[in-house]
Amino acid sequence: QEWGRFLFPDQYDIIDKHTQSGLELVEKYVKFVKERTEIEQNYAKQLRNLTKKYNPKRGCKEEQECRFSNHQSFLDILNEMNDYAGQRELIAENMMMNICIELTKYLQELKMERKTHLSEAKKSQQSLESTYKQLDSKRFEREWREADKAAQYAEKTDQDINATKADVEKAKQQANMRTHIAEECKNDYAAQLQKYNKEQSQFYFSDMPLIFNKLQDMDERRVRKLAQGYVLFSDTERHVMPIIGKCLEGVTKAGTNVNERNDSIALIEQYKSGFERPGDLDFEDYSQGINRASSDSSLGTLGTPKGPLELLGKNRSKPFWLFSKKSKPTVTEDFGHLPPEQRRKRLQQKLDDIGKELQKEVDQSEALEKMKDVYEKNPQMGDPASLSPQINQTAQNMERLRLELSKYEVMDSPLLATNPDAETSLMAVSKCTVVIYLYLLLSICVSPSSPDGTHSEEGTPDSSQAIYAEFDDDFEEEEELVAPIGQCTAMYNFPGASEGTITMQEGEVLSVVEEDKGDGWTRVRRANGNEGYIPTSYVSISLSK
Repeated sequence: QEWGRFLFPDQYDIIDKHTQSGLELVEKYVKFVKERTEIEQNYAKQLRNLTKKYNPKRGCKEEQECRFSNHQSFLDILNEMNDYAGQRELIAENMMMNICIELTKYLQELKMERKTHLSEAKKSQQSLESTYKQLDSKRFEREWREADKAAQYAEKTDQDINATKADVEKAKQQANMRTHIAEECKNDYAAQLQKYNKEQSQFYFSDMPLIFNKLQDMDERRVRKLAQGYVLFSDTERHVMPIIGKCLEGVTKAGTNVNERNDSIALIEQYKSGFERPGDLDFEDYSQGINRASSDSSLGTLGTPKGPLELLGKNRSKPFWLFSKKSKPTVTEDFGHLPPEQRRKRLQQKLDDIGKELQKEVDQSEALEKMKDVYEKNPQMGDPASLSPQINQTAQNMERLRLELSKYEVMDSPLLATNPDAETSLMAVSKCTVVIYLYLLLSICVSPSSPDGTHSEEGTPDSSQAIYAEFDDDFEEEEELVAPIGQCTAMYNFPGASEGTITMQEGEVLSVVEEDKGDGWTRVRRANGNEGYIPTSYVSISLSK
């Protein structure tokens, strides 16, 4: 069904209003979607502010309570709601990009196209009206009347006996001239009428139907584009529904992860002191002058671990009240202000932290040694002597951390935990360790070195290397057992002329044993077991997940 075939050209105004109404509907829908995106953005913003408000600040008491499952589940819910807010923002962004912007751009194109078609229709109509105005039928009618009058007058003059011959001839000439003019008017009128009929036929059967069909095609494309916008309105939200569903599943999982029994156990583990409950106080008969003697089962006897009486107050004449206001204890380096069980946990945590720092310094030391070896083999890449301060500083840091590790291992010793008298002997061992540490630092700082960072005396062994030679051997044995963490493909040839490196051909596939730690070298292994270092920039690495 075509507009140009079934709608008469006089329906032009109706089509004009219909197409204009369609464009206004598109504008109205775009405004509707924009307001919807604003609602989504405000909703997401409020959700983010809400989660931020209830998220515990770093270091606060609530963050320390996250070890309990009900507290952790609440944090998980906050995180899921934050992700949920992100999906609402994504909905708003996609609606704005895929619906509002696209329809606005398409609407401008439709307006220009509609304006062009309507302009063509007006031109055709104006052309037809101009041709009709040129159709002068009244002149043709007037001239024929004048010609008829002239002919009747000539005939009357010819029949008049009183008329002279000259009058008759003159009347006949006038009649002939009028007839000739009338014939010319007739021919002009016939030509104009033919032209008008032709243009009218073209206007009604060709021009206007074609313009109406173009407007119909434009309007149908508008409707189709608007329908796609309607579908996108739901699809945009439907596409993020799986992720929103996962967020809601995460909230449900957070609820099911709450375990009241484990929370109770966690509270016990966190605050368990390790103290024995105090025994009964002995009766002191002051009437008999008998001095008070502490019972074997009561706390505070010589040689027993410190109990709550000693930690909370030194006045033994006062009874121990569980709910009395506690004074804040003095914090000590060995965590002696804590109960035994809590002290053990804090010492173990301190040992773990020192171990991590020590491993970091060891890795940095190995990287510096590798870089120094590369500089020695390839002087154009850098000066080996420039690395000596960093190497020395790393060695000092390693010795300091090893000393701290030994000190806290002494503090964490079971002997010290059960026998306070052993503290003096163990601290003596620590003092000896301090002396050895200072001696090693002194030997590192004052030992003569050549410009390239090596000792000038070949017969003088490196004390630090001698002390930790056994540690290095064990470390190397452990490295041999390391499984590959991925593969790499060589992009260039590498000769591997330096010590510790390995040759490599372009396209060769090797197993990655150790990642680049910032020094530009990666440790790899061949299928035959040969290992070595290669430049990281020479290969394409794919690590196993």
